[in-house]
Amino acid sequence: MSSSRLQSVLARPLRKLVQARCSSSKAVVAPIVTSDSYRKSLLNINPTEVTTLSNGLHVCSEYIDTPTATVGLWINAGSRWENAGNNGVAHFLEHLVFKGTSNRTQHELELEVENMGAHLNAYTSREQTVYYAKCFAKDVDRSMNILADILQNPRLDEGAIDRERHVILREMQEVETNLQEVIFDHLHAIAYQGTPLSYNILGPTENIKSIDRADLLDYIGRHYQPHQIYLAAAGGVDHAELVKLAEKHFGDMQTTNVSEVEYPAARYSGSTMNNRDDAMGLAHVALAVEGCSWTNPDYFAMMIANTLIGNWNRAQGGGRTMPSAFARKVYEQKHPQSYMAFNTCYKDTGLFGVYGVCEPDEDAVRKFIGAIQSEWRRIFRSASPGEVQRAKNLLKTLLLAQCDGSTAVCEDIGRQMLTYGRRIPLAEIDARVEAVTPSVLKKVVGEYVYDRDPVLVGIGATEGLPDQLLIKFQQSSGMD
Repeated sequence: MSSSRLQSVLARPLRKLVQARCSSSKAVVAPIVTSDSYRKSLLNINPTEVTTLSNGLHVCSEYIDTPTATVGLWINAGSRWENAGNNGVAHFLEHLVFKGTSNRTQHELELEVENMGAHLNAYTSREQTVYYAKCFAKDVDRSMNILADILQNPRLDEGAIDRERHVILREMQEVETNLQEVIFDHLHAIAYQGTPLSYNILGPTENIKSIDRADLLDYIGRHYQPHQIYLAAAGGVDHAELVKLAEKHFGDMQTTNVSEVEYPAARYSGSTMNNRDDAMGLAHVALAVEGCSWTNPDYFAMMIANTLIGNWNRAQGGGRTMPSAFARKVYEQKHPQSYMAFNTCYKDTGLFGVYGVCEPDEDAVRKFIGAIQSEWRRIFRSASPGEVQRAKNLLKTLLLAQCDGSTAVCEDIGRQMLTYGRRIPLAEIDARVEAVTPSVLKKVVGEYVYDRDPVLVGIGATEGLPDQLLIKFQQSSGMD
């Protein structure tokens, strides 16, 4: 979203939509998808039903005619709600809930899930913690019983806590070898200095070594409150029956923290970090500016700009038929080896940029940064109707593919309900994408890139990494 997954869409209902009908005598315009069957397919999808229990827990579901189902808990909690002293506790807790409860040992829990043929998993992000199970539709009751047990009755014994420390420390070592993840952690660290959004999700080593049972229980007490939880389900589930099961398994949850947890505001600041190590052989570089939040009206325009830039690596080859103008340019100049555009959004901010891997050459890094700036300027000045429509079609395809299968739909429900408080209909998504005209795209990109302080991170053979102030000057002078 983090993040490479395509992100969800705006929450504010769209009052008036103007369908863009682009034409140009100098460009071949990608066809606009307007077939009746396509429009009907968007309107004929089963609605997302939502019910709120008396204790504040939200139950949301979409029926899909399939013998399987996915059910999960989306919790408004993540590393953004931590502090310097307990950073890493949300991820630590995610590990421990699978190590046994007051009703099931770890072995019993694993055996029960295996015997059902189910899949139980979890993940932690900067703004969300998720626990979910994929199972046969007939086993939704049993799966919800397990989810309720691990959420409300985690054992958290000292032995398991100590064992899990070593597991997380090994995970941290593995993450450090994934330079893409390292780059994005550093990008957040310098973009949101002094705020919790700068924290690494795994936390620092010293915290992992010191987090104890009291820290875990305190975090549960503060954040695992019914009103901060969305129970989402998709597949062969009846909503009325799901609500009854939610009352059965989660109805006794009590709100012990009645006040809303204070939302930790983000504060963006442009900055540069250059960790030069020529022995690494390659340069990993990311350039970004502050983007928009999930609910910002500019969200779709920024996603279309992100799609226009796209991604590429040398294994794909290249040529004049490549749809992305930026991919054609970097292919022709032979820099970088690969790149990936990103538009990462949060509740009140975001990061819009490009990450790439370059040859250990001073000119390669400099040319890549220059190419990114040049592409931003090109979109601002002269993005053609044809390429904008192509990006819109591709974005809609990817967003629709994101809702393929019960697990994908369940995740889309949980994420959107947490982020927007509602599930946005696919017909509205389609209309919002189509409403972004080339002129709207140019205006929005200009507002986010023109005279803005960038964040720039480089790791490896980064001799050619330019100065941040020079980058800002080049952006400003190039977009007047």
